[in-house]
Amino acid sequence: MKIISYNVNGIRAALKKGFLDWLKKTNCDVICLQEIKANKDQFDLDQFSEIGYDYHYWFSAQKKGYSGVAILSKHKPINIEYGTGIDHMDFEGRNLRIDFENLSVMSLYLPSGTNIKRLDYKFKYMKEFKDYISDLKTNISNLVICGDYNICHEAIDIHDPIRNAKVSGFLPWEREWLSEFINLGFIDSFRELNKEPHKYSWWSYRANSRANNKGWRIDYNLVSENLRAKIKSSSILDQVFHSDHCPIVVELKL
Repeated sequence: MKIISYNVNGIRAALKKGFLDWLKKTNCDVICLQEIKANKDQFDLDQFSEIGYDYHYWFSAQKKGYSGVAILSKHKPINIEYGTGIDHMDFEGRNLRIDFENLSVMSLYLPSGTNIKRLDYKFKYMKEFKDYISDLKTNISNLVICGDYNICHEAIDIHDPIRNAKVSGFLPWEREWLSEFINLGFIDSFRELNKEPHKYSWWSYRANSRANNKGWRIDYNLVSENLRAKIKSSSILDQVFHSDHCPIVVELKL
């Protein structure tokens, strides 16, 4: 199964930039989207079915034009879970999960800490989400959590770890949380197979950051530990340009 995660920074904007043609060529089984910034009545849903994604699920934020996640699949799931049941998370449309017989896939959009108020909220979300997943894993053993975590885990994951040490997304306690989260029983599928530096998934629109590869790796496909032997490949598609993020891919031999 080929699974892609992609923060599209607005699905309507991405569609205008050729997202649909690109998606058709990828031939992935499942794609998890983040930051869709739209309600599903604001664009044509049939266009996804026309290229093979008959099963598509959208979980928008209550605030229009903000946040939101989606999952598109070529295969019919046996269950769809909108949100976590935790109101403050679900108001912002940050979690969506589909379950197959032998695998569950979640699209996650973890908040950013753009200011003190949002940083406080980010920490609240992180704590409660970690507890939620800890409970969820007692019932779902094969879980892939795809998404924008808004955290660089290690120094290798950011272009300038020294200057960014006090910036949200690379704060010590954010990085510690991600380590603890992974230690619940997950594998960073990209780092499992790729140890080289300068591999990023997000670049600021400022200062020609992408052209100079001054990026951050904040998007992850985290895979349950018991699927380790089934990870066939994991990659970052940094030559795809619909967004300030790029897609990331994991392939599992199921």
